[in-house]
Amino acid sequence: MRTVRSATRGIPALLATAALLGVAVPGPAAAAPAAATSAPVALTGAQLSASWTGPLSTRGRYVVDAHGDRFKLKSGNWAGAQGTYQGSGDIGDVNNHQAHQKSNNIPLGLDRTPIAQIMADFHALGINSVRLPFANAMIHDPAAVPDSAVAANPELTGRTPLEVFDAVVAALTADGFAVILNNHTTTYRFCCGLDGNERWNSGQSTQQWVDDWVFMAKRYRDDKRVVGADLRNEVRRDTWNDPNWGWGDDHDTYTAYEQAGNAILQADPDLLIVMEGINWQGIPAPLFSHERPNLKRVATLSHTLIDSNKLVYSVHFYGYTGPSNTGAGSGWGATDDPRYEDFTPEKLAEVVKEEGTFVTEEGKHYTAPVWVSEFGAAGRDSTDAKEKAWFRNFTDILVKSDTDFAVWPLVGWTDAAGKPQDNWAMLTYDAAGRRLGIEDGGDWRATDWNKLVTAPGRSGAVAPVDHWNIVDIDHGDWNLSRTMLAKADWSPGDHKGNCPDTERLIGLSRSYGRGLCTDVAEPRKAAGAWEKVDGEKYVRQGDWASGYNKVQCPVNSFAVGYSMNGPAMVSLLCAPSATPLPTNGRTLWFDRGNNPDTGWSVHGNWAEDDYKGMCADNEYVAGVAMTWAWAQRGRPDALLCRPLT
Repeated sequence: MRTVRSATRGIPALLATAALLGVAVPGPAAAAPAAATSAPVALTGAQLSASWTGPLSTRGRYVVDAHGDRFKLKSGNWAGAQGTYQGSGDIGDVNNHQAHQKSNNIPLGLDRTPIAQIMADFHALGINSVRLPFANAMIHDPAAVPDSAVAANPELTGRTPLEVFDAVVAALTADGFAVILNNHTTTYRFCCGLDGNERWNSGQSTQQWVDDWVFMAKRYRDDKRVVGADLRNEVRRDTWNDPNWGWGDDHDTYTAYEQAGNAILQADPDLLIVMEGINWQGIPAPLFSHERPNLKRVATLSHTLIDSNKLVYSVHFYGYTGPSNTGAGSGWGATDDPRYEDFTPEKLAEVVKEEGTFVTEEGKHYTAPVWVSEFGAAGRDSTDAKEKAWFRNFTDILVKSDTDFAVWPLVGWTDAAGKPQDNWAMLTYDAAGRRLGIEDGGDWRATDWNKLVTAPGRSGAVAPVDHWNIVDIDHGDWNLSRTMLAKADWSPGDHKGNCPDTERLIGLSRSYGRGLCTDVAEPRKAAGAWEKVDGEKYVRQGDWASGYNKVQCPVNSFAVGYSMNGPAMVSLLCAPSATPLPTNGRTLWFDRGNNPDTGWSVHGNWAEDDYKGMCADNEYVAGVAMTWAWAQRGRPDALLCRPLT
């Protein structure tokens, strides 16, 4: 969610006493006027419905529909159900709400325009999908919305915010739009900085957050055009603590996303799981570390879901923010760090790739679609030349990279004088329901928006892809197997990791318990039980690591999981193959060698700062060797790699 440019971030004064250091940044060159682009052809609901079939999944960097055809997310954010109250003054006073627009905690515009007209106006924008923000408070709110909040849609009178949300979802999907649910806030408060909504567990427990998501997944699982769960909006620092990526504590965004994503998929296996990077870490003052990491951490620690074809990463870009700039215009939280709008087109493209779109590179452990789920700019009557140039440059990047997107926001209000109260909105409605939209003349964004939404891109069938996925037992179990989730703990007291059911183990790291799974040339599994092996009873084809302890799978089975106690290897989990597997192989040592982070560019660095061993893509892990000699503490030292054919 964008914030007002002049808003301040609420960092305590005691943490921000240093004088801010200015950073000189050359202004952008004047942008040449873009060539006029025709408005998109507005589809009817029936036409959009016929153009794709749910549910959606992923193939490499692309989202695809149920037929395997590319479905590019051309989306907008229909805000309101996350709340618009800005946190001070009388909550009933419209002047205390964002842009003086009081949503009553339901999607904006239902008081002014029939929902059928809103649907038609969405079609005219050329979008095919809607990101629909909500607050956790909405799920638990028993009060009916005021009659005035749904004055243009009287059939919604007497309904709670959640019931109105249901009606909006039903209207969208009936008209062919894909809907991505977005957990935007905990409370109904808008927006950003220290507002009580900084993390998924701000104002609520992680378990409550997961439970709410499971509730929402079950509520809409029969509607196959509800296609995604966007787990949390703009995770950021609270007063004292940063969110982190993989530390295993209650601020660990990475682990929380993993927990919620897999719980949702168990409730509804059809949903895409959308994970946004960390929006802000650090204290925005020159003497302190501060940055917007976005998706950078994914390069060395990506997610693995129980279904490998359901993960989408997301990222937000606004011209007035920057890699180390909160976007605050003044006061505490404002810095002189460069903003995205300060960069040349070439530098902007470089930064966008570094912070987000690198994830679309094929063949990596982190490969996934990237959805720019928020971007936008002030439109009608804006005089901000730098923001206008940024919007043109940024939409050029989206076009060139064929990146999925969602503009912020879709719907706003127009005041009595005919002026948009939030001129970022693509569509605004006055009290009589009259529309003033981006295509109605006088809005400078129309040319760039039309260029973006009508741009050619990859279409048609997308071939199935191979996956390489991390197992991370740094801080506990990482059970990615539906088969094993249905069973009792197979290695009590140990940290354990399982590959998804469609994959096998292909690599291990030496010190931290990371694993790598793949489905390349995956053997079909036999119907028999999977076996935990914690000794050498199956070492029968020769001693492949003399002097070392070994755990080895039986013949015609392959490793799909492992357990460790501290740094010590304990056991392998072995699945039987439906077809015979070769028993010849090679010993791959990784207890010594060159720098542990060199030579790992093929599928990405999946165990940063650690020695690691990885069998070839056409091999399977049949065994692991380790030693307790020389204070090695049982760490894995070698893999037995055998060919699949």
